[in-house]
Amino acid sequence: MLILACGALARELRDITRLHDIDTVDVECLPASLHSRPGDIPAALRERLAGIGDDYDRVLIGYADCGTAGEIDVICAESRATRLPGMHCYEFFTGSDRFLAMHRRDPTAFYLTDFLARHFERIVLDGLGITTRPELLALYFRNYTKVVYLAQTSDPVLDARARAAADALELDFERIETGYGDLATAVLNLTDGSAANGSSRGRRLH
Repeated sequence: MLILACGALARELRDITRLHDIDTVDVECLPASLHSRPGDIPAALRERLAGIGDDYDRVLIGYADCGTAGEIDVICAESRATRLPGMHCYEFFTGSDRFLAMHRRDPTAFYLTDFLARHFERIVLDGLGITTRPELLALYFRNYTKVVYLAQTSDPVLDARARAAADALELDFERIETGYGDLATAVLNLTDGSAANGSSRGRRLH
């Protein structure tokens, strides 16, 4: 079985497979930079899936819709793969119902995960051009009022980075600890809840 996922989930998928002692799944990640270029995700997925052939019995696409306007679902239908449920990766950690309720309650929130807190400057400030053109900050974030940090782990360093991100964006800050949420459930469902069973294929992370 293969999980073909966004690089923004690499650390979490590694932790989940290690925690549950799963050796029946290979995990391969596409570049996390695609997180900021969702229009490029479908082509990258198609290219990789075309090279898989009959190597795997099942493939889980480790993306939500992620701004692809349903294109990932089309790819899943073409390749008989399945994807993680939801419109955004944030839902993997909160659960879809909870995330929808949070968004309805406050649509002015900008969300961070552990990955985005860890790489905030590269993904957000540099990726959106704010580092070199500070005037873009107001353009991109004028309708936001706070940063909501969805924390997968209890890490004081990441907490500090998330707070610093909120300060950099000149927004209020809220922290919600989610753990691995539905992401862990999806991985365990893929493996039918089984742990290591002597499979000759070991876990591989790229």
